[in-house]
Amino acid sequence: MECNKNRNLKRCNCTFSCDKKGLCCECVEYHRRKGQLPACYFPADIERTGDRSVEAYLNCRS
Repeated sequence: MECNKNRNLKRCNCTFSCDKKGLCCECVEYHRRKGQLPACYFPADIERTGDRSVEAYLNCRS
């Protein structure tokens, strides 16, 4: 499968500058290795905190 970076960038809510922005497969892999979730799992106000932990995700969803 070919990644469509331009299309992905239109939907990406990540506020941080990084080389994986728009490359969802690489982003997910990176965050999984760190025990985190990518920005797209979080609402905008939580995403801006930079806390990508599973705990932060569960807290914002409960």
